[in-house]
Amino acid sequence: MEVQTDTADPALRAELEAIVGADGVVSRRSELKVYECDGWTIEKSAPDLLVMPQSTQQVSAILKALWRRGIAFVPRGAGTGLSGGCLPLAAPVMICTSRMNRIVSIDVANRRIQVQPGVVNLHVTDAVRRQGYYYAPDPSSQSACTIGGNIAENSGGPHTLKYGVTTNHVLGVELVLPDGEVVELGGPAEEKLGYDLAGAVVGSEGTVGIVTSAVLRLMRAPQSYRTMLALFDNVDAATRAVSRIIAAGIVPGAIEMMDGLIMGAVEAAFHVGFPPDAGAALIVELDGLAAGLDDHAARAAELVRAAGASSVRMAHDEAERQLLWKARKRAFGAVGRLASNYATQDGVVPRTRLPDILREITAVAARYRLRIGNVFHAGDGNIHPIILYEERDPDETRRAIEAGREILKACVAMGGSLTGEHGIGVEKLQEMPLLFSPDDLRVMAELRAVFDPMNRSNPGKVLPQPGSCVEVAAPRRQAPL
Repeated sequence: MEVQTDTADPALRAELEAIVGADGVVSRRSELKVYECDGWTIEKSAPDLLVMPQSTQQVSAILKALWRRGIAFVPRGAGTGLSGGCLPLAAPVMICTSRMNRIVSIDVANRRIQVQPGVVNLHVTDAVRRQGYYYAPDPSSQSACTIGGNIAENSGGPHTLKYGVTTNHVLGVELVLPDGEVVELGGPAEEKLGYDLAGAVVGSEGTVGIVTSAVLRLMRAPQSYRTMLALFDNVDAATRAVSRIIAAGIVPGAIEMMDGLIMGAVEAAFHVGFPPDAGAALIVELDGLAAGLDDHAARAAELVRAAGASSVRMAHDEAERQLLWKARKRAFGAVGRLASNYATQDGVVPRTRLPDILREITAVAARYRLRIGNVFHAGDGNIHPIILYEERDPDETRRAIEAGREILKACVAMGGSLTGEHGIGVEKLQEMPLLFSPDDLRVMAELRAVFDPMNRSNPGKVLPQPGSCVEVAAPRRQAPL
C-alpha cells in the first residue's frame, strides 16, 4: 500500500486549516498531482500545499500568513488555461478559487453583474438569460473555465471579432494584494477617472494578487442570428473569403475556421456533415436586429462563393446553429482522436496575413515531422495551431516545443503578437524579447512591482528573468529613448 506523505510545513498547514477548515487544505502528494498542470501539459509541477478559500476574508488571511513567512503562491481557477499560467514555479502554495463560485448581485437595469472568481463563464449568461441578457466573452472552454481565470488571461472566444475580449467587459475588480490588503479597482460606473488600474489587472496572469470579485458588463441578447457553414477546397480560399467579408463592411459576430485535419476529427465525433474531402470550413455568424439580417447574410454568402466556396449552408433553426457551434467549441476535445497528446498554440497575425502564416505552419510541420491542425478565430487573425505529438517520445516532445516557437517567431515577423487570449505563462517566456525591448520589459516589471514588490504572486510568469531568454536581439518594437 502506498504511504501518503506531504512536504508542507505542519505549522503553516495548521494555520491555513484554521482559516479555511481541514477540508480546504490538501497536502498529500497523490492528491496534489491533480494540480500539477493546466491545459499546457508539456510541463508539470505540483505544489506542496493547496488551499481552497471561500471568501475574500479567507483569501486575505491566507496571504497574510504567507507574507509573514516570505512564501510565494500561485493562483488557480479551473485549470483550463493553455500556457502553463498556474504552474507552481518557486511558489510552494497554490490557492484555488473554485469554491468561490457565488453570483453576488445582478443589476439588469444597469446591465451589471457581480460575481466571485470561481463562477463558471457560462453560468453568468445562464443567470440572466431569461431577462434577455448575456455575458459576451465566450472561450471554447466556457462550460468549464471560470471568471477569475478569464480575467487572469484576458480570455476571448469566437465572438471577440465584434464584442472584444474580457477586458472590454470588466468594469471593476476586488483584488487581494500579496500582503493580504484588499483593494477595489474600478467599479460599476461606465466612466472612470484616473488610471485604468482594473485594466492593468486583466491579463496580468495572477502576477499582481488574487481577484476575489468582479463587476461584469451584461449585454442585450441579439434579436436574431444567421449562422452559415461554408466549405472550401483549401485554406487559402477560406482566408480570402474572410478578408472579403470584412472589406465589404460586414462585421459578423464571429468568423471561425477549421482545416481538413480538424474537420475530420470533428466529423468523427459529432457527425456535423463535413465531407471527407473538404480542405477548410468557415463558420460565419451574423447577429443583431432581425431587420436587414437576411440581406447581410445573403451578401456574405455571395462573397464566400466568389472567394471559392464549394458549398454554403445556412443553419435553418437554433438546433442546427447549436450543432455547428458544438462542432467548433469542442474541436479541441475531438483532437484526442488524432493523437495521444497535443499542444494548442496561440498567436496573432494581421487578418490579411492569414494565408502566409498558414503556409508557414505547413512548412513547420514538414520540417519538424509533425502533424499540425488549425482551428482559429479567422476574423481577428488569432490562430490556434494544434501540434500533435506523443509525450512518451522525448524527441517528438522536443520537436513539438520547437515547432511552436517557430510559429510564434513567424507571427511576430508578420507584424503580429505572441498571444491573443491564452497568455504568456511559462510557454512563451523565451519569446517575449522577440516583441518587446529590454526597456519595455523593465517598465512592465516596474508596474508589476507596484502591486507585488516582493515578487510573491505567481513568480516566474509573463516576464522573463534577466539572462533566461535565448532570443534577445532585434526586438520588433523598441521603446522610445
